[in-house]
Order: sequence, then structure tokens, then C-alpha cells
Amino acid sequence: MSTIALSPSRASRRGGPTFVTHTLLLTGRQLRAAWRMPAFLVMNLVQPIIWLLLFGQLFKSVIDIPGFGVAGSYLEYLTPGVVMMLALFGSAWSGTVYIQDMDRGVMNRFLTSPTNRAAMIVSTLVYQSLLAIAQSLVVLGIAFWAGARFDGGVTGILLLLLGVVLLTAVFCSLSNAVALLARDQTALIGISQLITLPLMFLSSAIMNTKLSPEWAQNVAAYNPFEWAVIVGRQALSAHPDWATLWGHAGLLLGLAVVMAAWATSAFRVYQRSA
Repeated sequence: MSTIALSPSRASRRGGPTFVTHTLLLTGRQLRAAWRMPAFLVMNLVQPIIWLLLFGQLFKSVIDIPGFGVAGSYLEYLTPGVVMMLALFGSAWSGTVYIQDMDRGVMNRFLTSPTNRAAMIVSTLVYQSLLAIAQSLVVLGIAFWAGARFDGGVTGILLLLLGVVLLTAVFCSLSNAVALLARDQTALIGISQLITLPLMFLSSAIMNTKLSPEWAQNVAAYNPFEWAVIVGRQALSAHPDWATLWGHAGLLLGLAVVMAAWATSAFRVYQRSA
């Protein structure tokens, strides 16, 4: 994988080591690496598509359970949850790129160069967000082909993608911070699974939390994955509750800023102990 650590002379020819320039260069580096391995991107779609089509058929009668309280088909209910699952799992593994850079010595070259630290974090967020958006559109297309119809229209889809980007920013930053602090692939994978699976099941992605125990409903209220699912589901509905949608989007944005700041500060911890 190529490196783009800028030397001082090279940075001056580019007009100085700017945040935007470094973000674009680093994002391009990751996009080129992804372009060389398209099979990896396709494999990331397999599990969500299986869940969408399999769960959509196996559990299509759950909407008839008293108290479920959802209009339309179960497939339409499930689709926003599967889209957010795709964003959650993809972003939670993003720190593996940092682990690879550490093992190859690339990370040390970045940190001893004028490369902007914030750009290193933001470029990863941009890259993961672009992938998540592309994959989300594929899932929405498959859901439409399978019979799901969404009353939110184009505006609803754009707001759903906003939720995808915000969720990606939260867990991509978390994954990057854990990678910089743990510096071990096995530890990163273990921590990611420990966090993502409970968050997924303690949400309304698959089942309406109204049917869950009270303690699970209370936990879901503080679950950032659930916030994203609510944003997506409200966005695609015929009559969104705008206060609920923007309120949960705001919570995701605030958490994303905090996580990005933590991930950026983790570079200093890594550099001091490297």
C-alpha cells in the first residue's frame, strides 16, 4: 500500500501542510486500496443482504403481534435497521487499517512527517462514509426489488444516508482510537464484537423495543445505534416525526465530535509510547 507522508519541501510546494489537502490525499490512498480489492467490498454486503432477505421472510408475520404497532410490511420495517447494521459493522472494523499501517511501519512515517493528525482521522471517516453510502444504496435497491416501498422519497433516502454517515463517524473514530491504543488486531476485533453485537440486539433494528423488557427499552434510549435506526426509520416514513429525527441526529453528531477528538488525541498517546 502506498504512503503519502509529505516531506517539508514537498508540503511547501503544495502551499503548506493544510488539513483539506492532507484529507484528500489520505482519502484517495484508501480509495485506491479499496479499488484494488473489490471482492472485500462485495463480501461486506453478503451478511446484510442475507439478513434483509432471510429475516424479511422468516419474521414477516411479527408485525401482526399485538403491540408491534407498525404499518406496512416487516421488510419495510427491517430495511433501515439492516442499513444501519451495515454501517455499524463496517465502521467498527475500520481500525484494522491502522493496525496494518503500524505493522508495516507506515504509521510511524506519517507521525514523523508534517501530516495533519486531524486529517488522518477525518480521511478515514470520509472513506468509510463513502463506502457505507454506496453499500446502503445497494441494500435499499435490493429491498425495493424484494417489494419494500418507502414513502419518504428522495428526501427520506438522503436523511437516511445522513444517519449512516453520522453512525459511521462515531464508530469509525472509536475503532481508530482503540487501534491506536491497543495496537493489536485480535484485541481490536474482540472489542469491536463485544460492543457492536449487544448494541445491535438492544435496539429496534430487528424487533420493536415496545415488545422488549423495560430494562432493554431503557438501555435502547441511550444506544447510539438505536439513535441511527430511529433517524433512518423516521426518514423513510410517510409522516416523519421531525423533532425525533433531528433530535437523534443531533445526539449522533455530538457523539461523533467527541469520538473524533478522542481518536485524534490517541495519536499523541501512540507517539509517546511508540
